[in-house]
Amino acid sequence: QLQLVESGGGLVQPGGSLRLSCAASLFSFDYYAIGWFRQAPGKEREAVSCISSSGGSPNYADSVKGRFTISRDNAKNTVYLQMNSLKPEDTAVYYCGTITFCPRDVADTKFASWGQGTQVTVSS
Repeated sequence: QLQLVESGGGLVQPGGSLRLSCAASLFSFDYYAIGWFRQAPGKEREAVSCISSSGGSPNYADSVKGRFTISRDNAKNTVYLQMNSLKPEDTAVYYCGTITFCPRDVADTKFASWGQGTQVTVSS
């Protein structure tokens, strides 16, 4: 079974940047579309971005569009989430997960499995 491990979270000031990584354990990684979602205390889970198995057709939630960029390197079995212009409301635990496909409206993303998450805190 594919296992995912997120990393790259941390504490950053508003306006700063972080790059999250999602490393997969199996060689069949390039069969999977991958998505990122976040969970903040007291809030519903929010899908923020997804990308197809080939790396094309990335989609983003309106809340992060223009600030976050998803990419993948199938040779390294890794998906990245570059987060720029971070805001306090971006504070959450971020998870990557496998999905069947990357929908145009990321709110429709269905996650089949995910990793343990990485904490992102945006605060001055």
